[in-house]
Amino acid sequence: MNTKIRKLSSNETPPMDLLLLADPNEKIIHSYWDRANCYILESENSEILGVYVLLTTRPGTSEIINVAVKDGEQGKGFGKKLVLHAISQAREDGFHTLEIGTGNAGIGQLGLYQKCGFRITGIDFDFFTKNYPEPIYENGIHCRDMIRLSLDL
Repeated sequence: MNTKIRKLSSNETPPMDLLLLADPNEKIIHSYWDRANCYILESENSEILGVYVLLTTRPGTSEIINVAVKDGEQGKGFGKKLVLHAISQAREDGFHTLEIGTGNAGIGQLGLYQKCGFRITGIDFDFFTKNYPEPIYENGIHCRDMIRLSLDL
């Protein structure tokens, strides 16, 4: 399947259904949206298959704060394509460090990010229990902690 990744323009509607797959708290998504850059993965028919969001967090550092692939399209390499594009984009934008965080229960995500060169740099203990009103479970595991990863560009 032919796909392309492009920056979402400011007059386009955010793909909230996809963003909520990666972060079930719409309030948090809205808190960073105006300061971030969103990139979408589209099929040749302009169907949005995936999304990632980059946010400058400090000088020289950017973070992938949201990455998601549409249900039914997962497991086809689109997540890896998005993460690799984010790495390339962050380099092109002149950043020296790219960070990403995921839940302790996100076993697949942790594997993907490490395969793309990220290394675990820390844990934000109880991040999800403090910031989300409902418990989150993934792979049968209670998602409590944010695993922080980083890549030198």
